[in-house]
Amino acid sequence: MSITVNGLDELKKLAGSDLGTSEWIEVTQDRINTFADATGDHQWIHVDPERAAEGPFGAPIAHGYLTLSLFIPMFTELLDVQGVTTKVNYGLNKVRFPSPVKVGSRIRLVGKLTDVEDVAGGVQITVDGAIEIEGGAKPAAVLQSLSRFYA
Repeated sequence: MSITVNGLDELKKLAGSDLGTSEWIEVTQDRINTFADATGDHQWIHVDPERAAEGPFGAPIAHGYLTLSLFIPMFTELLDVQGVTTKVNYGLNKVRFPSPVKVGSRIRLVGKLTDVEDVAGGVQITVDGAIEIEGGAKPAAVLQSLSRFYA
């Protein structure tokens, strides 16, 4: 369920708030192959199911950056900022990949809006996120994302 705010003043009031949890996204072999084609990273651990089955994880795994890229669609499920002219992904402060995402796994985002600060013409938010693996003991990714919203 998405939290909707209208404008920068309402967004500022959310500082320190839990944003909740996104829906699950299945990480299929097709999604992994498409990402490999887009990035040119065709390492066997990702795209060769037979060889990967004999590898250290027992199955193909998603690229770490594929998992990270899925932050955006999951994040947009958590927070909808309306009444602004521009929304910009500003970057990341921290990213770690504690656990691999095996093909066929489902992942979701748990987010917290930890900071909102003024910038010229808008605000910058900091979101602490954990991308969980269904049934997993450790998250697939932990990150701190920065976004900017302009009036």
